[in-house]
Amino acid sequence: MNHCLYFLEPLDGALGFETEAEGLTNKHLDFPVSEKQAEGEKLLCEEMCAETVRKKRKLCQREETLTDKNICQTCGKGFSTQRQLVVHMRAHSGERPFSCETCGKSFRTKSELLVHMKVHSGEKPYSCETCGKSFRLHSHLLVHVRTHSGEKPFSCGTCGRSFTTQSNLMVHMRVHSGEKPYCCETCGKGFSQHNNLMVHMRTHSGEKPFSCERCDKRFRQHSHLMVHMRVHSGVKPYPCATCDKCFSRYNNLRVHMRSHSGEKPFSCGTCSKSFTRQSRLMDHMRVHSGEKPYSCETCGKRFSTRSQVLNHMTIHSGEKQYSCEKPYSCETCGKIGERKHNSPLFKKASVVIGFL
Repeated sequence: MNHCLYFLEPLDGALGFETEAEGLTNKHLDFPVSEKQAEGEKLLCEEMCAETVRKKRKLCQREETLTDKNICQTCGKGFSTQRQLVVHMRAHSGERPFSCETCGKSFRTKSELLVHMKVHSGEKPYSCETCGKSFRLHSHLLVHVRTHSGEKPFSCGTCGRSFTTQSNLMVHMRVHSGEKPYCCETCGKGFSQHNNLMVHMRTHSGEKPFSCERCDKRFRQHSHLMVHMRVHSGVKPYPCATCDKCFSRYNNLRVHMRSHSGEKPFSCGTCSKSFTRQSRLMDHMRVHSGEKPYSCETCGKRFSTRSQVLNHMTIHSGEKQYSCEKPYSCETCGKIGERKHNSPLFKKASVVIGFL
């Protein structure tokens, strides 16, 4: 029995290339055939350098017309080979016959297992020639190279925005379609990305898996931890081009820029008062609604803003948040100030005041 030179599988199960005369080139793959057994019969693969595993696999797959035997009876999807159909059926059955001996994780295909094994071995055979960063997969390297070249080959037909990967484009398209396929089982809220759902679920579970090594403060997202670390490092990478003030967060810079432009994009629908931040608008709306969601843990008094309850808490704690020097106080009326008024009892004194 003849065998495929690449995969050492029976030729009948691996190849489907036919030619009509010796010396012709296979038009589907565009490579010179190595041997003609007989007119109309299968040909042996010629070992050659392929760029990707996918091309090698195409080289050794049977090219068949879609028939009923290669169509999934569950979802109706068609495949060019019986082998592709078998692998696809595992998506419905949940079968994962290839297991990692290190961690026990299972996979539908052997190629997925081989890629996973690099997680344990640390192998990253594909390196970027520009910055030296290494990757486990060649496809990941190709995507990374676009960060240097600026290439964004996948464009949105609706708004023209471009992306480095097709998967990012598909996620973006949900902005236009409104599709949110990932739903929270607890509250029913929908999300366009699975990762966003995972982060949201932590609001219900209270999980904060990312902790600061300096102060042990914990966060739901790694990006929030990275921003927090700037508190310790003092890094403020976002400078204002107008006044040279710097900020640790880009969003804070955007809000600050409104102090120069005068922009107040958040308006109250009741009284038309405008604000630079949405949070300020939300606080203001409670003036109209009468809502007071913040309560004092000591006496139960309620307030409309968090700053108000913090100010109130100093009454119980005796904490004085701000200090200043007002050198004169009147023993008769208790007034304090920077200057004497017309009273001999107005004596020099240093006092500390709290919130007003």
